[in-house]
Amino acid sequence: MLRQVLRRYTIYKSAEVRLSFLVSFIIFFCSIVYNFYGSSYATLRASNYVDDIILSNIPVFDVGWIFVWGAIALIIFVLGLCLTNPKRIPFILHSLSLFYFIRGTFVMMTHLGPFPTKAELNVDLGTLFAKQFGGNDLFFSAHTGAPFLLALIFWEHRLLRYIFLTWSLVFGVVVLLGHFHYTIDVLSAFFITFTIFQIAKWLFPKDFRLFHSDL
Repeated sequence: MLRQVLRRYTIYKSAEVRLSFLVSFIIFFCSIVYNFYGSSYATLRASNYVDDIILSNIPVFDVGWIFVWGAIALIIFVLGLCLTNPKRIPFILHSLSLFYFIRGTFVMMTHLGPFPTKAELNVDLGTLFAKQFGGNDLFFSAHTGAPFLLALIFWEHRLLRYIFLTWSLVFGVVVLLGHFHYTIDVLSAFFITFTIFQIAKWLFPKDFRLFHSDL
């Protein structure tokens, strides 16, 4: 098993693949920083909250631990998928980068305040990491959109497709139960993310073909 995994890394003998990995990693890092500052700006500029058809009619639930640790588990799971099959890395990173750049821009355009009964996040996280979870970056929901994007990326792999779809739906419910996001943040995430996936396929066709190659 280990030998088979190591054999997959021979694709990085190609200078083109190495360059694609390096570029995708740098862009992904920039997108995370961009999203961080977008969240900080949205938190600074947050205005009043509005009524919501779901949040106004359900009590707040203590689901902060699922909100945080579920996201951390998702990161670890995706990291494992990438490390065991490195041909997946460039397209996944490019797609997620596009996702976070677009989301960071949307967040900075939307200054709506959080719902007043938002659940507490009683988790000790670093400042940078905490900003990814605890800011007022509402539109659109990354917790819902990111696993849905991964479901689209892994659509040809039936088991992974359903795992990520389930993750996305569970997160969608969790952020509503915890009043972390408005309903529109959750529902719009599916439509926006689908468009992002189509754009990623168009912008990075070589990485998309590499992802689905038999290497």
